[in-house]
Amino acid sequence: MSIYHHILVALDGSADSQTALRHAVTLARDQNAKLTLLSVVPHQPTPVGPGVAPPPETDESHDEIIREALREIPNDIGVTTRLEHGDIAMTILRVVAEDQYDLLVMGSHGHSRVHRALLGSVSEKVLHKAKVPVLMLRSHCDA
Repeated sequence: MSIYHHILVALDGSADSQTALRHAVTLARDQNAKLTLLSVVPHQPTPVGPGVAPPPETDESHDEIIREALREIPNDIGVTTRLEHGDIAMTILRVVAEDQYDLLVMGSHGHSRVHRALLGSVSEKVLHKAKVPVLMLRSHCDA
């Protein structure tokens, strides 16, 4: 009997996120569950002035995170994708609350050094406020 029917996987391109995706694929296959891949583009101030670089986190960079993740999903697993914008933790929590997910799978630390320095402030906030079980995974490397 399956416990999980629809699993949300939060992705940010980090090594921990990739580990979470691999584990979610294994769970989905074992449980005959569907996956939804979610990536959140954080709101950032718009740079102003000549020679100012655009923010590193763009729709395009998050689209690429999702495309790379889709290449890891076997054809026998149902998958949908979502690209959202906003505060990362609050957006993940909103998506979990809006839809019927049985499980949230995510990496324990985010992509940036700042995120790695905290238990992943996003991960910690989601862990404490999510209304569904949360499975956090950590990669074996500190990339």
